Amino acid sequence: MKLVIVTGMSGAGKSSVLKMLEDAGYFCVDNLPIQLVRKFTKLITQGNNDRVALGLDIRSGLMPDELEGAFKDMRRNGLKYEILFLECSSEVLIKRYKETRRVHPLSRTGRIDRGIEQERERLAFLKKQANVIIDTSRLLIRDLREQIYKIYVDEEKFSNFFITILSFGFKYGIPADADLVFDVRFLPNPHYVPKLKNKTGKDKEVADYVMDSPSAVEFLNKLEDMLLFLIPQYIKEGKNQLVIGIGCTGGKHRSVTLADELFAGLKNKDYGIKVEHRDIEKNE
Repeated sequence: MKLVIVTGMSGAGKSSVLKMLEDAGYFCVDNLPIQLVRKFTKLITQGNNDRVALGLDIRSGLMPDELEGAFKDMRRNGLKYEILFLECSSEVLIKRYKETRRVHPLSRTGRIDRGIEQERERLAFLKKQANVIIDTSRLLIRDLREQIYKIYVDEEKFSNFFITILSFGFKYGIPADADLVFDVRFLPNPHYVPKLKNKTGKDKEVADYVMDSPSAVEFLNKLEDMLLFLIPQYIKEGKNQLVIGIGCTGGKHRSVTLADELFAGLKNKDYGIKVEHRDIEKNE
């Protein structure tokens, strides 16, 4: 039997993940009081369900000693379990709570940000034991579903490290969440070529124009080489998400092409990766 314990920050997507797992054939139970976890695990070993997901969050009364005792019982009884921890930045969580007008479980009479930080501290012991950590700060529901199905349905290899390659236009501002920012405005600009001006870096004519520049090829090779060095260092230090910003003037031509080329060069590695084009639809 496979038991997945779904936990993490309130507002990070636990309920959505449980629904995804339920659709995939898992027997799901959410918000079970911590005192009932041991009884629950004994019951499921006697049942016919071969895939079970248990949702636990701060509302369950997560107490390290009590939960650790339940984990020991599972191991003693030969019950294999995995912990999926859903992480999310405080800024995104605050935005989600304000948009939904829901109350954070630890900030009913206080500020949301303080409740979030208290929760983060209280769940630290679970995050350290997690088999899989998914940061949902920048994930769309479809991206999250894809990750969940890969791990828990198709059982593909998963890395806790996820890369987002983000093209953007400097005229619209540098992405606030970018960890690394690279400026490709030194490359020939298709904007000044009449037949390319109204196209984007996803069109072959524009991509060919940009990559015909020896400087573009050299830059891409050096960037890939540097990232292949940096990524293992970030993973070693416990970082689970990296946002790489690639910018040009308007975010439609050069940055889009370079972002797609970088994605193609890195996508077969042992970590999750996606590419986004923030400003590709904007009018210059």
